[in-house]
Amino acid sequence: MDAKKAGNRDVLKDKKVQPPPASSSVLMPPQPDLPPLPPPPPFFWGETPEVEFYKSQGVRNSKSYFQTPNGNIFTQSWLPIDETQPVKATVFMTHGYGSDSSWCFQKICIEYAKWGYAVFAADLLGHGRSDGLHGYLGDMDKVAATSLSYFLSVRLSETYCKLPAFLFGESMGGMITMLIYFQSEPDTWTGLIFSAPLFVIPENMIPSKLHLTMYGLLFGFADTWAAMPDNKMVGKAIRDPEKLKIIAVNPKRYAGRPRVGTMREVVRVTNYIQNNFHKVKAPFLTLHGTSDGVTCPTGSQLLYEKASSEDKTLKLYEGMYHSLIQGEPDDAANLVLADMRKWIDEKSEKYGSKSNNN
Repeated sequence: MDAKKAGNRDVLKDKKVQPPPASSSVLMPPQPDLPPLPPPPPFFWGETPEVEFYKSQGVRNSKSYFQTPNGNIFTQSWLPIDETQPVKATVFMTHGYGSDSSWCFQKICIEYAKWGYAVFAADLLGHGRSDGLHGYLGDMDKVAATSLSYFLSVRLSETYCKLPAFLFGESMGGMITMLIYFQSEPDTWTGLIFSAPLFVIPENMIPSKLHLTMYGLLFGFADTWAAMPDNKMVGKAIRDPEKLKIIAVNPKRYAGRPRVGTMREVVRVTNYIQNNFHKVKAPFLTLHGTSDGVTCPTGSQLLYEKASSEDKTLKLYEGMYHSLIQGEPDDAANLVLADMRKWIDEKSEKYGSKSNNN
């Protein structure tokens, strides 16, 4: 089958998203700092206790720590609240830089569980409640392998081994998801889903070679330093000003300057992925906003063009920013969620019979 013909490239120019009003210029502030923010609520949704909130969403949540050779990582799951409801497939989700699985990222996890999927996520090393220096990702391969060890413990378990299994990555989590895919045995994963993945760094976000070289001359001593220029990514990621206020007060969000080793690895791994797009053979969906100021839509386009997958879909959303679910107005976010649901429902049905040996 011709891979180009099998693909689905959808630029949503017929569903334009209006640019934010002038009053929301706080999203791209001329000042280096965010506007004054309220103190964080107990949860991103407010003060409703977790059990009550999850029940209102029709899901059940569990939390635990998973021990790996590289340290303990914090993990969560979201499943349909009705335990008799058959699970369509498993989805393993990876959050982005400075984020974690417990704040707004779980909006996506909850939606997939509501659609009938068993969802699992882990805080990356150096993020959230997992071990490691906060904000430090000095060895992305190790970070990916650590999350993969947890994902495989679930994916290969008796409960889920016969179900289709999907990897999901958002932003820098998309980059790490790609590493997880490359580190996995062939046919481990039924499909891949990328939301605004970091495969290509925008020109104005590329770390200075001078800075990286200068710190590199210190023989690794400076690798953990929070010393790289801060491009205030959160302000460039969120289009809805009210949602920005909630995301920015995440008590576990890393808000310091980027660490030297983290940025060095971002440069290395994005280059590596760009040179290995052709190794992607699994079905995938990649989604990107055309006004993304944190990761380049070009990355999703290159993946679509160069991947060997015969079943591939690209969605570009005109005028949308980086955070497609947590940071867009509800109507725009719902459009993206509808596309995600349509794709995974179709792939679960198409490939599920193979996974279940029916």
